Amino acid sequence: MIQYSKRMVMVHWLTLGLLVAAFLLGEELAEATDESKATIAGYLFHMLAGGTVLLLTATRLFFRSKDGTPPPMGQTPMDKVAKGVHHLLYTLLFVLPVSGMITVLTSDAIKGLTAGDANLLPKEEGYEHVFAHEVHEVLVTVLIVVAALHILGAIKHQFIDKDGLMERMKLRRK
Repeated sequence: MIQYSKRMVMVHWLTLGLLVAAFLLGEELAEATDESKATIAGYLFHMLAGGTVLLLTATRLFFRSKDGTPPPMGQTPMDKVAKGVHHLLYTLLFVLPVSGMITVLTSDAIKGLTAGDANLLPKEEGYEHVFAHEVHEVLVTVLIVVAALHILGAIKHQFIDKDGLMERMKLRRK
C-alpha cells in the first residue's frame, strides 16, 4: 500500500490537534462571552488556532499537488462517498476559519481587539444578530458530523474490511 508523504501525514495530524484546540477554545470563549468575562487572550488564541488550520489546509493542498496521493481503494459507491467526505472536509477547513474572521470583522469583537480592551468585547447575547457567527456555529456542527463520518470510515477500514487503509496515515514507512 502506498502511503501519503510524511509531510502530508504530519499536517493531517497537526490539523486535527489544532481543530480540537480551536473547538475547545471556542467553547470556552462562548461561555466566557455569555458570562461577560471574555478576554483578549481568549479571542487571540482561538483566532490563532483557526488561522493556523486555514494555513495548514492550504499547505496540505499544496503538498497534495506536489507529492500526489495514494490511489483510491476502489470505485464502489462507498468509495465515492469517502471522496465526497474528503472534499467536504477540505471545504469546511477553509470556510470555517473564514467565517470566524468575518464574525470578528462584523461584530463588536473588532472594537475590543483593536483597542486591546476586553470591556469592549461582545457580552452576553453579543452575537445575537451577527449572521456570520450563526454561519460559523452551523459550520462547526457540520464539521463535527463530517469528521465523525471520516473517523467511522477509517474504523470500518481498520476493523471490518481489514484492508490496511490506515497505514496511509502513519508516519513510518514500510
